Amino acid sequence: MATVKKVATKSAFRPSEHVVYPAHGVGQVQAIEKTEFAGHELELIVVTFAKDKMTLRVPVAKAKTVGMRKLADAETMKKALDTVAGRARVKRTMWSRRAQEYEAKINSGDLVAISEVVRDLYRAESQPEQSYSERQLYEAALDRMAREIAAINKSDETAAVKLIETQLAKSPKRTAKVDEADEEELQEKAA
Repeated sequence: MATVKKVATKSAFRPSEHVVYPAHGVGQVQAIEKTEFAGHELELIVVTFAKDKMTLRVPVAKAKTVGMRKLADAETMKKALDTVAGRARVKRTMWSRRAQEYEAKINSGDLVAISEVVRDLYRAESQPEQSYSERQLYEAALDRMAREIAAINKSDETAAVKLIETQLAKSPKRTAKVDEADEEELQEKAA
């Protein structure tokens, strides 16, 4: 039987602080506990994800290895919002490969990489409809990005989504054709 004790620790994370766990997004540290399993004492960071109704216990020693990190700083958030406002960069590869790349970016926990997925999969009303899997990936990326921006700005997710959508509206017109700059880039790579 495991015994649990709340402890003061030298962990980089503090109770009630928001953190990002790559595979699940933004959560809140509830406590740092010491638990004994099979005669070994473990220090665990207890992280709750309210929206997912989930609690995760991460060993302090493994937190960095699994990619758990503090919220992004204001500069990184600005870079992510600028990325969203940029031109979509959609590779000419099969959808299954692109979907895997997008999924990897979403699960990386990197705010800028997630913003790239939002930018690339965004569709304006005037553009063709997304497939189901595109829409699922877009919504997952938008949700992860909005949760982190909301936590950084100490606002709600609705305000964060509006901020992201405002940035998306600033992006250059998305067209199906390859524009001249991209065409020149492709020719340079071919040479």
